[in-house]
Amino acid sequence: MRKTRHWLPLGLALGLLLAACGAGTTPTEEPDITDDTDAAASEEEEEESAPSGDTTRIRWFVGLGAGSDVDTIPAQEEIVERFNASQDEIELVLEIVDNDAAYGVLNPQLAAGDAPDIVGPVGIRGRDGFPGAWLDLEPLVESSGYDLSVFDPELVEFYEVEGEGLLGLPFGVFPQFMFYNLDLFDEAGLNYPPDAYDEPYVMPDGTEVDWDVDTLRELAQLLTVDGNGNDATSSDFDRNDIVQFGFGNQWTDMRGLATLFGPGALVDADGNATMPDHWREAMSWYQDLAWEDGTYPFADYGGADFLDAGNWFNSGNMALSAVHLWYATCCTGELEDAWNLAPMPSALGQTTAKLHADTFTITRATDHPDEAFTVLQYLIGEAASDLLKIYGGMPARSDLQGSFFDELDEGQFAGMGLNWDVVEASLAFNDNPNHEAGLPNSQESQDCYNRVTNRLFVDPDYDVDAALDQLVGDLQNIYDGTGACTLVE
Repeated sequence: MRKTRHWLPLGLALGLLLAACGAGTTPTEEPDITDDTDAAASEEEEEESAPSGDTTRIRWFVGLGAGSDVDTIPAQEEIVERFNASQDEIELVLEIVDNDAAYGVLNPQLAAGDAPDIVGPVGIRGRDGFPGAWLDLEPLVESSGYDLSVFDPELVEFYEVEGEGLLGLPFGVFPQFMFYNLDLFDEAGLNYPPDAYDEPYVMPDGTEVDWDVDTLRELAQLLTVDGNGNDATSSDFDRNDIVQFGFGNQWTDMRGLATLFGPGALVDADGNATMPDHWREAMSWYQDLAWEDGTYPFADYGGADFLDAGNWFNSGNMALSAVHLWYATCCTGELEDAWNLAPMPSALGQTTAKLHADTFTITRATDHPDEAFTVLQYLIGEAASDLLKIYGGMPARSDLQGSFFDELDEGQFAGMGLNWDVVEASLAFNDNPNHEAGLPNSQESQDCYNRVTNRLFVDPDYDVDAALDQLVGDLQNIYDGTGACTLVE
């Protein structure tokens, strides 16, 4: 069992998670402005940036996802300066709002008809927090002749929303895959996970088996260890003294956990609450890992110090963890153990690697859609490499991906020989519908469905199937605005 050498502050890790996912709530009231000096300064800046002559002013709003951290601002300002210096028809104006306040600032702007022209980077959850606010880009793509062939067609389709159109173009993507700790596998005498999606797992006796959730469960048992060195297959295993866990699906909610068993949705095309059968199976699978096997962090283990207070894989005491690309670039730098990347396992005959993806949107309220689309092309084209260095994402453009991984190999991960091929391959298995897609009364719905997993991992006797039935009824009431969540927290 490996000991943790360094600790990554959980607040930093969670902050990066919020930036990557575009997570947040959607306040309905405009925040109070208590500092008259700041308000006056803001008005003065607006006056100074007002365009002259025939110049079209395009406002770029940053804050729903990455880009609001102080250290990232100068680089974004430089990109704006470069664009403005390259032509004299459009003046691009940067508006950066702290992530915690961005929803509360943008909401009243949209309501008042004073919305910015471009918003981003923003993830699916952040985008869907403002239903009906975004412009369908398909007519602009067609009229401008914009070449979509630089993107995987499945990624373009990922941004198409039924009834609303193409609400963004691919920019920065954060595929999901498995992180595994080589040292812990070596200590257990186990072969490493496969390197590619079409490969089997090789058991210690040389037998080849499917790389699926059944194999993952078996490995988790062999890689979960108590204080006396017993793994979870031993009759002497002490689940009250676990010092190393085999598997965790890190930093995600109930929908993200369930997507391991395939894409799904909690709302159907008619707006009714629903629960996919394969998501029910997923919840039972997690319950078995936690309470029957003891191989998934349950109860107080989830926030235990030896698991880095929630940053499980970085602790060195988690053998396998399902996380996204942003985790590698943000949160593994202080782990001294050797580690690498592997494909997601299949479940029920299907492989799914859920996707976090950032884009730039144009608001439907813009008075200058053509000019806004010109700026958008710049942000996801000429400026993409520099912006992705700021935001930490993998380029969605195929022509930029090779240099992105070369830079990682030469810089942050020099000498580690990480399996970046699996990252690119994961894009073909993205979840559509996406696990962060919008729901009616989104925040209340999220709070309700997360009560299921919150309870599942602390109550060994939880009737998860009955809870999911109750959840569907509660969600329907929430969608209709006729009731509240009745699930026990």
